[in-house]
Amino acid sequence: MTVGMNIYIPLSVVMFLEFAIWGAWAPVLATRLLGPLKMTGKQTGWIYATLPLACLFAPLLSGWLADKYFDVKWILAVSQLVGAVLMFIASRTPKFSTLFLVMLLYSTCYAATLPLANAVLFAHVKDVPTQGLVFIWAPVAWALVGYFLTGWRMLRKGENDGSDCMKLAAALSLIMAGACLLLPATAPAQAGGAPMAQALGKLAQLDFLLFFVTSMFVSGMMQFYFLGSAQFMMNQGISGKAVPASMASAQVAQALATYFLLGFCLNKIGFQWTLVIGAAAWLLMYIAYVIGKPKALVLAVQPLHGLAYVLFIIVGQIFAGAVGADAPSSMQALIFTATVGVGMFLGTQLAGIAMDKFSKEGKFVWRQIWLIPLSVMLASTLMMAFVFKGNVPETKPAPAATVPAK
Repeated sequence: MTVGMNIYIPLSVVMFLEFAIWGAWAPVLATRLLGPLKMTGKQTGWIYATLPLACLFAPLLSGWLADKYFDVKWILAVSQLVGAVLMFIASRTPKFSTLFLVMLLYSTCYAATLPLANAVLFAHVKDVPTQGLVFIWAPVAWALVGYFLTGWRMLRKGENDGSDCMKLAAALSLIMAGACLLLPATAPAQAGGAPMAQALGKLAQLDFLLFFVTSMFVSGMMQFYFLGSAQFMMNQGISGKAVPASMASAQVAQALATYFLLGFCLNKIGFQWTLVIGAAAWLLMYIAYVIGKPKALVLAVQPLHGLAYVLFIIVGQIFAGAVGADAPSSMQALIFTATVGVGMFLGTQLAGIAMDKFSKEGKFVWRQIWLIPLSVMLASTLMMAFVFKGNVPETKPAPAATVPAK
């Protein structure tokens, strides 16, 4: 460990809480929207689209404020405090139009914190192994919050309207607002020049352009997983109370893959085939979803999501950092906007439309729905295997920030 525990602990706590907040509501909110609130698939897609929409502008704004005017921890603390209030209001809002507005405001606050949680880490920790020991708390948090929510629902008496996941996210946001104040001071960077123009210029490289576009499609297909998995599992006979813990196994796999496979794959097989394995893991998961039975199969493939996230999303960011080593922060902002912003927004829309179209007498025709992401993942896997080369300039890769999703 090359940094003191007085720095490592607050950085780890903030990283843990950042993703515990997201993990509290994202995997299971759809069951509240589609169930007790009786929203359509398209409406559910729009609620989930609020975070990708916010990711189109909020990270750029918060990054500019952090570079020019304010200590990162104050932006984090204020954003999480306001977000806590908004998420609590959202938990008590049943009407679609009002809920959409509140969730958009909340997502703007939360999206502003995503790159800054990484920025404060990179400002105080320079060696990649120690950075990894902080990043690993992200999947651990997502998994633990899923297990906590499952335990809470099993112990709770009476009917549950699904709002507990939002109340939990609000409580965690409030805790994080306080935890951010324990972070070490991070002065404004006073960055200059036009690094975003440099990052955009990399798109002139055909290999990187292919990766960039494929990443948007792959990220979009993750939204089928988030919007549909919980309801799909319940329809297959898996208890609604057990769904959060079942899906949290993906984060257990993500933590293990981050620790044991990430460095090994990059050292042994390189960028191209590591990315191929990542895309193929999602492909296999959607094949199992199309098969649909027995329910043990559906449970067994949940860890593939976590494996795919590490070997495609995180490795993709490392690849982008290698290609854009001359403008690393702007390159990460570009990839973040493309995947979590554009890709996931379009994915929410397509998933919502598909869930409405393939629905008969109030029941989803899941095989038809899952064939869509299956087809896209198949095309993406083949593209990465046979067209993409994984070429990078001969420069040392800059440390790469992670994108959350799950």
